[in-house]
Amino acid sequence: MGSTQAMTAKVAGGSTTRTVRVRDVFPRGISAGMCLVLIVLAAPISLAHANDSIYYGISANGTIRLADTPPDTLGGRHVISRNSKGRYHASVSDQELEEAVTHYAKEYRLSPALVMAVIKAESGFNPTVISKAGAVGLMQLIPETAIRHGVRNLYDTRDNIAGGARHLRYLLDRFHGNVRLALAAYNAGERKVDRYRQIPPFKETRSYVKKVLAFYRDYRGMSFLGSGEQVVSRNMMQ
Repeated sequence: MGSTQAMTAKVAGGSTTRTVRVRDVFPRGISAGMCLVLIVLAAPISLAHANDSIYYGISANGTIRLADTPPDTLGGRHVISRNSKGRYHASVSDQELEEAVTHYAKEYRLSPALVMAVIKAESGFNPTVISKAGAVGLMQLIPETAIRHGVRNLYDTRDNIAGGARHLRYLLDRFHGNVRLALAAYNAGERKVDRYRQIPPFKETRSYVKKVLAFYRDYRGMSFLGSGEQVVSRNMMQ
């Protein structure tokens, strides 16, 4: 379970910034300051300041910035278009996306089609999109979730997918392999699923779960997934 220390996530979006109040998800007994030191995402923050607000910033190249004092400016976010006519999005190549999905799906024992479905539902394959809640990139990771899973660059295709896949694996393990509950927790948060002991009664979350599962069924037939897809996916829809 995560601690209840409040944090401020300050996210750059174009020429403006916005502040989002979030809560950290570091394991109980490990301070935010110590985690920052361990994962070397920024200059070490003294444990004496572990109870202060931590400011998250996303630099122009997608790297997470952390500090115990708010920066004057977080810089702009630059969207680099590759003018691709691929099947997914102009800002990411088909090969890069598919290779990352297959690699991390295998590493975290996931169905590649399920990872693809989550990306489709979360971002529409746009690697630079930022939500109103401050979630970033292909798998829409909020800063503290990215830190929890060792993500250094939220705009990097492989890094973002690695963090999202690892988080999805965590949720599947936490909810004993129940795909629907794991997806609900990915959308609404694991505590909401714990509270209701089922998919929370939120229109957005229930719609999200149905949408991801529909995309999942569609992506299972994609050729790039290879023969391993059926093995990994076995019994996932039960």
